[in-house]
Amino acid sequence: MSNFSYLPHTEEEIKEMLKTIGVDSLEELYKDVPQLYKEELNIPKSKSEIEVKREIKEMASLNADISEYGMFRGAGVYNHYIPSLVPQIAGKRSFLTAYTPYQAEVSQGTLQMMFEFQTMIAELTGMEVSNASMYDGASAMAEAILMSARVNKKNKTLIAETIHPEYMEVAKTYVEPQGFSIETIKHTDSGKIDINDLKSKLNDDINSVIIGYPNFYGVIENIKKIKEILPQKVMLIVVANPMALGILEAPGKLGADIVVGDGQPLGNPMAFGGPSFGFFAVNKKDVRKMPGRIIGETVDEDGKRAFAMILQTREQHIRRAKATSNICSNHAHNTLLASIYMTIMGKEGFSEVSEQNYHKAHYLAKKLIETEKFEMAFSGEFFNEFVVKSKIPVDELNKKLFEEKMIGPLHLTKFYKEKENYALFCATELTTKEDIDYLVSFVEGLI
Repeated sequence: MSNFSYLPHTEEEIKEMLKTIGVDSLEELYKDVPQLYKEELNIPKSKSEIEVKREIKEMASLNADISEYGMFRGAGVYNHYIPSLVPQIAGKRSFLTAYTPYQAEVSQGTLQMMFEFQTMIAELTGMEVSNASMYDGASAMAEAILMSARVNKKNKTLIAETIHPEYMEVAKTYVEPQGFSIETIKHTDSGKIDINDLKSKLNDDINSVIIGYPNFYGVIENIKKIKEILPQKVMLIVVANPMALGILEAPGKLGADIVVGDGQPLGNPMAFGGPSFGFFAVNKKDVRKMPGRIIGETVDEDGKRAFAMILQTREQHIRRAKATSNICSNHAHNTLLASIYMTIMGKEGFSEVSEQNYHKAHYLAKKLIETEKFEMAFSGEFFNEFVVKSKIPVDELNKKLFEEKMIGPLHLTKFYKEKENYALFCATELTTKEDIDYLVSFVEGLI
């Protein structure tokens, strides 16, 4: 037996494990871990609650608050206004229930919230069915590839090279170990995919084509035109920014077969990049191939309206090989925030926010170009993000902007080594005209 009663492994089992992996001891196994415990730990002496609270407040005051900065960066996580009612309602005890509503009779509030969320996502995307959410936009896109393969039994996906690079990495991690392959579609000077390149890569092995709406560069793709050239069995997956759908035509109405994306813009804080949630919407004919759980409306034994999980083909419920996903789950609290946000905003409010994003980004682009220190990198129409070629070194620009309490654009060399001094700017409804004018005047003063 082990020397520690709380460890399940015997000494013999530990020795067998070490022998199998080729090390002589547990110490050798963990040799890369710093020797933290050789000396006395650097832990301060105990203090009273008053002293601890005072010290923590002093430490917290050193943090930078995003509300104190002008924000000109997006790239997947966006600085949108969250009405005060969203956290207030979401914090009610009736919503903070058990994570998984397996017992419908005691989870009607949670189930109804998920049902309403699904309804709003279906309306927003123009699709017929939505699931109750997924981890995030990247994993939702990867799951869409696997779903396409289940639908048409093909093993190759074409992805626009203008998809978020991190989404691309997640997709490869998901699908390549399962024997599926990914090939990218080039883009033109417009920032949109190269239709001729797409046509040249279409063949009988393709299960799906993936585009952004808008794409990573902020450019708006022509969904209808792309759908028209795809063979009938090739599924069109659209990765959408939900905030853009308040002003752009819904992907489902333009021919999309699957619409996915990240829901962070919908009432979820930036929160250091997460957590957020992924949305996933399809048409009814493909609903049994969709991953995740779906909430449906029914009636109880008294004939009253009730809700229940109607599809949940996950590995907890059926054989792993038959599951539509082995790792997906819904982010219930994050979708609650989104549901409250969309309800509060309503159709008109949502559209107004989308329009503000569009117009403020275009005002920002116009003013930056007028400084003659930037030029547009792509000619395609954009939503609230755009790429410019900068005559000022972008890293130097961002450093100086941060000193002026502005968070500057994303330097695209983070993802593309060849795009030195290409900058991805963003504006949202929280980007004021004063912020933009101050940024522009500051840039004009730089040599």
